[in-house]
Amino acid sequence: MPRLEGKVAVITGAGTGIGRATAKLFAREGARVVVAELNAEAGEQTAQLIIQAGGQAIAIKTDVTEPDSIQGTIDKAVQHYGALHILHNNAGGSTLRDSDVTDAPLEEFWRVIKLDLFGTFLGCRFGIPAIIRSGGGSVINMSSNVALMGIPGRDCYTAAKGGVTAMTRSMAVEFAPKVRVNAIAPSATMTDRVIKLVAGNTALENMAKSHLLGLIEPEDIAAMALFLASDETSKVTGHVYPVDSGITIS
Repeated sequence: MPRLEGKVAVITGAGTGIGRATAKLFAREGARVVVAELNAEAGEQTAQLIIQAGGQAIAIKTDVTEPDSIQGTIDKAVQHYGALHILHNNAGGSTLRDSDVTDAPLEEFWRVIKLDLFGTFLGCRFGIPAIIRSGGGSVINMSSNVALMGIPGRDCYTAAKGGVTAMTRSMAVEFAPKVRVNAIAPSATMTDRVIKLVAGNTALENMAKSHLLGLIEPEDIAAMALFLASDETSKVTGHVYPVDSGITIS
């Protein structure tokens, strides 16, 4: 039996990269997927890839930094599929403008706080009540290895992902037993965006070379998301799972 049979999942930022890989995997495992994506064309492409492979998906243009937008997406997901069981707050990302605390542009700090931290906050604000009304389920947030170790030149992103990590733990306590809340902490994952980011940052280039098990692909993160979404982790909550090829312990 597919591991997500009968489940409804909303995945933010599912138009490309990790989000797209996760959406496709969830659908293969039986979930009905809502592709929540700011880039409407990319979101529709992901949904069509799922449908063409025999799965069920719809795409909804979503700005996770706008309360009305993410609330509307959650409402539409429930209206269309009748429930919500899984929320993967995947939307986010850093840029080459990030730097240390003394040099980083203030607008970059607020950009990443709004997207990665506030966007996750809003997803949970509107998604968790829908999951509770549906009988319970799983929230999967996206932290980062930068929240678990010192990485120079990434202080904006570190602040946001550290907040996601702390919020994950508090929400796990607040909403048990109906909703379990966990997070994934990837190291540099070889999406198109990260490949460009690594190429422009010496510290990140050195970090990428230090992966014990090779470079990480979006499918590696999707596999962890599937594990956390499935009933196999029905007694797991409040944890942050590194998928980092050994970076945080080496």
